[in-house]
Amino acid sequence: RHRGPPHRLAARPRRCPLATHRRVQHAVTHGFSPSVSDWVGQCNPQPMRHAISVPLPNEVGALTRMTGMFSSRGYNIDSLNVAPTDDPMVSRVTLVISGSDAAIGQLNTQLAKLVDVVNIHDMTLGEHFERELAIVKLKLATGGMAKALAFAKKHGAEILDDSQVSCTIQLTGRVSEIDAFVQEARDVGGLSAVARSGSVAVSKGEVTLSSFDAYHHLSG
Repeated sequence: RHRGPPHRLAARPRRCPLATHRRVQHAVTHGFSPSVSDWVGQCNPQPMRHAISVPLPNEVGALTRMTGMFSSRGYNIDSLNVAPTDDPMVSRVTLVISGSDAAIGQLNTQLAKLVDVVNIHDMTLGEHFERELAIVKLKLATGGMAKALAFAKKHGAEILDDSQVSCTIQLTGRVSEIDAFVQEARDVGGLSAVARSGSVAVSKGEVTLSSFDAYHHLSG
């Protein structure tokens, strides 16, 4: 049949974000991973910051297997903290990663399938306390010690070394406070070194790593 002149053809409509969202949900329901473009095309593509705690067996290779899953799926870990717990056989891993709620939910589900993973707690699904430790080393100009003392007092930080050439200051606080602390340190003296522990977090109230699955699904 006659379709008319080319200039009268209607432009092909762009894919509806809702349709993309449904395609992602269909993929998750049927047990296979959506493509990266599917995740990006969801209705709310704005990446969110997620702090996730994972208890792992304290054995060689357990951490490598877990972090390898993130890299194989193209996710960058913003920070990673590994420390012993009250059980010498178990270490607690706290990692910070950015992504949409749906993408991180799928990632948590895949993470739970790893044989090394004892449990998962996505702290951002509920109220929690999150802290980080930072140590900065500054080279002060002549007379700069008074400025460093005022800087430490303002942030409630502790001076570990009051040497003029290697003034070292420590602060423990919220991530936003640490960011501001490190940024302002540049105005106090020459920044020689910055060491940050990465986030550590614990849930508020009675929810624990062992009981969290009774309150929230792993998929968020």
